[in-house]
Amino acid sequence: MATLTWYGHATIGLEIENFKLLIDPYFSANPAAPVTADEVEADYILVSHGHGDHIGDTLDIARRTGATVISNYEIITWLGKQGLEKLHAQHLGGGFHHPFGYLKLTLALHGSQLPDGSYGGNPCGFLLTTNDGKKIYLAQDTGLFGDMQLIGDEGLTLAALPIGDNFTMGPDDALRAVKLLNPQHVIPIHYNTFALIQQDAQAWAEQVAAETASKAVVMRPGETFDY
Repeated sequence: MATLTWYGHATIGLEIENFKLLIDPYFSANPAAPVTADEVEADYILVSHGHGDHIGDTLDIARRTGATVISNYEIITWLGKQGLEKLHAQHLGGGFHHPFGYLKLTLALHGSQLPDGSYGGNPCGFLLTTNDGKKIYLAQDTGLFGDMQLIGDEGLTLAALPIGDNFTMGPDDALRAVKLLNPQHVIPIHYNTFALIQQDAQAWAEQVAAETASKAVVMRPGETFDY
C-alpha cells in the first residue's frame, strides 16, 4: 500500500515502500500548510517548475534531509549553483528508473521562473509507475491539454489535478481532464490557498461522480489517502 498526503496548495507527500517523496514542497509561505518545512522528511524531492509556490522550501529541506532533488535540467543546474549535490535532471517525455519506481516528466501548460528571476525551463507534471505497477499522475500547475488522453491510456490508479483556475485549470477544465485521464481516484489540488483561487472542491467532486467513473477524493491539508 502507498500513501498520499496533501499539505495544501500543490504540495504532496508520497510514501512508497520505504521511500518518502515530497512534490513541490511549499510550506514556509503557504497559509494552508498544516506543518512547517522543518517537520517533514524526504528521500526525494520532485520540483515541477521554478515558481516560488512550488520550488518553495526545496533548498532547506534538501540540505537538512539529504534528499535527492529531481526536476528539469535548468532547475537542477540552478540548485547545483546553490550548493546542492544530490540532484537528478530529467526532461519532458524522459523517464528514469529510480529506486521508488519509473518516473516520467510530462507536459504542463504553464510558465517557470526561478526565485531570482532566472529562467526555470519547461514546467512539467509527473507520471510515476511504482514498482508494484500502480500509476500515479501528478499534473501540478497546468492548463487542459488533449494529450492527457495519452497519459490516461496508461491506466491510472490515481491523479492529482489543479482546480483553482486563474493560474491553472479551473473546475470545468479539470472535469474535462478527468474524462480524458479516467483515473480510478482523483484528488483536487492548487485551490483555496489564496482568495484568487477559491473553489468549491466538494461541488467539483459531485460533478466528477455524476459524469465520470472516477472517484474524487476531497482532502483537507494534512490528511492522507491510502491507495
